[in-house]
Amino acid sequence: MKTMNTANTQSMLAPVLAMAVIGLAVMFFAGHAQSTTLHDAAHDARHATGFPCH
Repeated sequence: MKTMNTANTQSMLAPVLAMAVIGLAVMFFAGHAQSTTLHDAAHDARHATGFPCH
């Protein structure tokens, strides 16, 4: 059986924690933003990427 060393475990843990923090931040801000704000942000992002939305 192969055991993982501490450095390998820490290097795998950093991206997982970063994604968890980003996910929680998105949920927090989306939960407290007004629906028109979210709609306008999504609408602007569609136009910025060239995706037709009308």
